[in-house]
Amino acid sequence: MPTSPRPLRRSPLARAARLGIALTGAAALAIGLAPAAGAADTGGSGTDKSDNIEHLANLPKPEGFDSTSAYNSDLAFTGDYAIDGNYNGFAVYDISEPEEPELVTTVLCPGGQGDVSVSGDLLYFSVDYPRENADCGAAASTPADADAFEGMRVFDISDIESPEYVAAVPTTCGSHTNSLVQGEETDYIYVSSYAPSERYPNCQPPHDLISVIEVPKDSPEDAAVASEPVLFPDGGNPPGTPSRETSGCHDITVYAEKDIAAGACMGDGVVMDISDPVNPEVIETVRDDNFAFWHSATFTNKGDGVIFTDELGGGGAATCNAEIGPERGADAIFGLKSKKGNKNRPAEAELTFKNYFKIDRFQEDTENCVAHNGSLIPVKGKNYFVQAWYQGGVSVIDFNDLENPKEIAYFDRGPFTEGISGSWSAYYYNGHIYSSEIQQGFDVLKVTDKRLKRAEKVRFDELNPQNQPRY
Repeated sequence: MPTSPRPLRRSPLARAARLGIALTGAAALAIGLAPAAGAADTGGSGTDKSDNIEHLANLPKPEGFDSTSAYNSDLAFTGDYAIDGNYNGFAVYDISEPEEPELVTTVLCPGGQGDVSVSGDLLYFSVDYPRENADCGAAASTPADADAFEGMRVFDISDIESPEYVAAVPTTCGSHTNSLVQGEETDYIYVSSYAPSERYPNCQPPHDLISVIEVPKDSPEDAAVASEPVLFPDGGNPPGTPSRETSGCHDITVYAEKDIAAGACMGDGVVMDISDPVNPEVIETVRDDNFAFWHSATFTNKGDGVIFTDELGGGGAATCNAEIGPERGADAIFGLKSKKGNKNRPAEAELTFKNYFKIDRFQEDTENCVAHNGSLIPVKGKNYFVQAWYQGGVSVIDFNDLENPKEIAYFDRGPFTEGISGSWSAYYYNGHIYSSEIQQGFDVLKVTDKRLKRAEKVRFDELNPQNQPRY
């Protein structure tokens, strides 16, 4: 089985031949059909939780992903499957019975962080740690290597038990995260990356841009960079401020219905007009001296507000304590007024600060804890948010009143003492909360609260939390 991307061959005979080949060694693309793993509640003796949330199941990280340096990262969902990214590749879980999830397959294809998105039969995987080439078994390299590969990998998952690697697209400064603008015939991938240096031939300053990859759905092997729009022609947030100097974006969330996207871009929070998906344009920018690193963004249900997160300490620091306080390493909630553009006027947006939110469950000084990835819970017309806080656990937030957000449920494991850990991403999908735990695997939670009851009946065929629908 080739380890390099290749054109699709969809015949049953070709697929059977692929399944019959066993590869070993570092050069192999290890796609394993693993036996079903038993689900066990491994909340641990130090677990703290609210009465309205239940920990249904945990699956430890599978073989190949089980070292402490192989972090679990982001999640995407398709049908009855959850796809869990990892610095070493990705795992696919059958969640048709959420109380008893099963490991279906793993793809060993190192190149962290392993941010994942799914679109029909296609899976997109971010590579931000350079490899010697685009092959799945390629050795690690450095950003100083002009021939190293960083960017997007594309997999065909039409056979979910045997994903096929079909394309590799290098991008400037690699791909830290990716976000989708989906079309009927074409996907556009917004690739966020940052941290340029004069020493890095493929990641030169000022790097005030993102990469936009165009993927023809019928021929994903032809995926290619379509544009590199400059978002910060003035350079963005300058050095010497409390916030990180802007040199790219960390993450982008798309609200396609309104032709807008929210970008968390190091020292800037932005709103973009994406009516032309190949050429997004910043139409509003906010800054906050309490924010060290603008990390991610989520719209309110109606698109009339945005939650931005601050990843103070880069995810490795203990910030959930009295010393840091409630306004740093927190969420910042903004109201949003926006208008689509037309031939007579450009698109417009205005962000207005409302309040901060931070969990008040202080963590131990050994526990990395800060605001991280989350998603809306699909209650029609309402704003409930489930969010990961690393070792601060999983939090459910009511922010229907943007000025008075409050936590209404939580699940918090005891301290992990062997390094960075905790919930990287926590998302609501088809009646349950799924959490990608950096060290301790894949978690399934069930929240029982009358305010969220209507969400239990909402069913999606697919969910990428950074491509946000209106409920």
